[in-house]
Amino acid sequence: MQVVEKYHCQIPGCSIQVSRIMRPDDANIAGNVHGGTILKMIEEAGVIISTRHCNRQNEERCVAVLARVERTDFLSPMSIGDVAHVSAEITYTSKHSVEVQVNVMAENILTGAKRLTNRATLWYVALSLENVDKVVEIPSVQDGKDYSLIADLNAKSTSHSAPVLNCQIHKYVHGLFTCIRPTELQPYTVGYSQSSLIHLVGPSDCALHKFVQGGVTMKLMDEVAGIVAARHCKTNIVTASVDAINFHQKIQKGSVMTVSGRMTFTSNRSMEIEVFVDVDHVMESPKGKAPAVTAFFTYVSLDKEGKALPIPMLKIETEDEKRRFEEGRNRYLLTKAKRMAQIQNIQ
Repeated sequence: MQVVEKYHCQIPGCSIQVSRIMRPDDANIAGNVHGGTILKMIEEAGVIISTRHCNRQNEERCVAVLARVERTDFLSPMSIGDVAHVSAEITYTSKHSVEVQVNVMAENILTGAKRLTNRATLWYVALSLENVDKVVEIPSVQDGKDYSLIADLNAKSTSHSAPVLNCQIHKYVHGLFTCIRPTELQPYTVGYSQSSLIHLVGPSDCALHKFVQGGVTMKLMDEVAGIVAARHCKTNIVTASVDAINFHQKIQKGSVMTVSGRMTFTSNRSMEIEVFVDVDHVMESPKGKAPAVTAFFTYVSLDKEGKALPIPMLKIETEDEKRRFEEGRNRYLLTKAKRMAQIQNIQ
């Protein structure tokens, strides 16, 4: 089936909507659209609107590059045949960063019914097309003219911690994943389900600046997280949420990406998977792999009717696994408390 895409913006630079029908190759064997597919569409809308904005006043041509994605919740699964409507709006700018809010609606084209499936907040920086190491200043937004939310956000600007590409890198041990067949390990252990894939960055993965688009990276990360979750549960699994994704450095064409995932925590109805990306600039750097991206994905297990199934308890074998499990439990409890607070505020 042919892909249908539609872009529009009532006021130049203020907002954009990307629409596309979900195809069989966008979904898993149960018909649920991959979370990575949605993340890629979210980033594509974000990069379009932020690149347009960054070039509105700058004489130096530039392109927006994804620096960070805040926590993203998957509120409802999307299925084959649904039309995804991805709407993006710029809500805040600082000197060197721009914040984009993205909402995703799923439309049943047979009934016309629509439902909200995703909300996301993305941060971009602008890089010069002539010098990709140069960060270009972001044009400021115009209060009350193009952006409906900017007045409130300007009042809160002191609370914004705008990310940059050279942000602090979380420490972790490289070479964690070894080539051990899962059948040689005990089920429900970290080692049994841990997975990785290697991807050579080609031209189709890159944007104007010959560096990987953030959505491509996020899609690969979701694929690895899905493999980990499926190996652990042996059932149909779907993405429930993604914690903040930090992009530590640019990934250029010709590099080799190693995307690795491991189970860190399980509750009765959800599981947390840590995913990180190492990049090897094989054509230039003799230093070997370097950390590029990190994130935590949350998955749930579903039966044939789409109802949540219990998650097998993760078996802890080492002190490091115990520490990561406790850290995951803390994130889980914090998220649960925030969700309960939101429900109480609505009531």
